[in-house]
Amino acid sequence: MTNISCLSPAKINWFLHITGQRENGYHELQTLFQFIDLADEMHFSLTQTGKIELTGDLLDIPAEQNLIYKAAQSLMPYNQQGFGITISIDKKIPAGAGLGGGSSNCATTLLILNQLWQLNLSIELLAEIGVKLGADVPVFVRGQTAFAEGIGEFLYPTQVTEQTLLLAIAKNCHVSTAALFADKDLPRNTATMDFAQYSFEKTGNDFESIAKARFAPVAKTLHWLIEYAPSRMTGSGAACFALFDNQEHAQQVAELAPEDINAYVVNTLNTSPVHAFIAEHF
Repeated sequence: MTNISCLSPAKINWFLHITGQRENGYHELQTLFQFIDLADEMHFSLTQTGKIELTGDLLDIPAEQNLIYKAAQSLMPYNQQGFGITISIDKKIPAGAGLGGGSSNCATTLLILNQLWQLNLSIELLAEIGVKLGADVPVFVRGQTAFAEGIGEFLYPTQVTEQTLLLAIAKNCHVSTAALFADKDLPRNTATMDFAQYSFEKTGNDFESIAKARFAPVAKTLHWLIEYAPSRMTGSGAACFALFDNQEHAQQVAELAPEDINAYVVNTLNTSPVHAFIAEHF
């Protein structure tokens, strides 16, 4: 198999608590990751050139700085047969929304090249390579719903009921993760929780109040969503989500979205479609 196309999924954070800060400046956190069926499409063509080529929706990032390119480059030392790869991407996951699109693309590249280049690297090693490229990369490499702590590198696989969400993202609102982490008002001492005691109602997103104060479109999005269903900001970006019992109700609300908000009806997934694809095709 030399030409393949694979979905690279977004994720949500059901909650996000900042529990401390390390001496190196990194923040300790607790969160629950789950994938959603909003996904980019990635196309891989195996070549014999020994080169990495990247095309498609690169969001004006030079190829060499793109996480996809860096992921492929990080596997080159294991590429004994001198394979090359051409990768093209069709972006559907909005950038800067806190949905992990870049991390997902990075992990998808690691997983697919491990197969196409016949590297036979373990998931453990791929996750170790991935965390050096981004804190959220390992959860996409492992491909399972998971609680996380540390800086996100300690993962504990779990199962969460798959359900329908309404994802709402303010148009033209790019939230800077670095700016949120640097904000002096960010809580940095939220009490750690026992994951066995998790419930949506008992948790929150520590970035939410700061994002609402700094970015009016985020405040507006949450104000709109909360009228219809329990709602929360996900991750450290502009995306927010609301919980619905069924797809039909979520779709009805999506059609009422204000003009400056993009609304997507999505379903959560306990297994990444990348892992499902590999299991089926390799």
